[in-house]
Amino acid sequence: MSETRVERKERTRRAILDAALDLCEDSSLVALSLRQVAKEVGIVPTAFYRHFESIEALGLALVDESFVSLRAMLRDVRRGDGAVDGFAGIADSSVRILVDHVHRQRQHFRFIARERAAGPPSVRDAIRHEIELCERELATDLARLPGTEQWSGEDLRVLSNLIVTAMVATAESILAATGRPDVERQLAENARTQLRMVLVGAMRWRSRS
Repeated sequence: MSETRVERKERTRRAILDAALDLCEDSSLVALSLRQVAKEVGIVPTAFYRHFESIEALGLALVDESFVSLRAMLRDVRRGDGAVDGFAGIADSSVRILVDHVHRQRQHFRFIARERAAGPPSVRDAIRHEIELCERELATDLARLPGTEQWSGEDLRVLSNLIVTAMVATAESILAATGRPDVERQLAENARTQLRMVLVGAMRWRSRS
């Protein structure tokens, strides 16, 4: 069965996204040229514009795609129920899920880590916005936990910021420890301890009236 025009277009778009991830493995989007991407995919440069209007537009599409995996990770973390295992169980399952997602979506996590510090301004802004959305979603879920009924919205946002920031930092550290399993294990253990401290302290917190 032959491909339809829509299927061919989607396949080429997917190839462009994958090529950009590969070419940016050791550098930022700011160093990537349209011609490099076109050559990698095997298309003429003008064909690139049928899918993206610029390299920055390509970068924004990669931000959207990358946060699909990050949001999936955070949703898995939020599904944890502390009723049985307590705070230690929540922390352990959260870090286990984080490490698993980093390994399975390594290129996307590397892209987020790299571009939020060194990417084009529009891409950096998009990443910051996506992280803020993750924090807001987490704050909404935290408000449903026993013990947070009287918390202020601001305190819920502070806690969600602490957790998301710690998760992102841990993911970046794990990426930097590629090929060093002993270092990765220590990073995971440190992350578990950090998250336990945050959760235990948070559940004892009372917002100011």
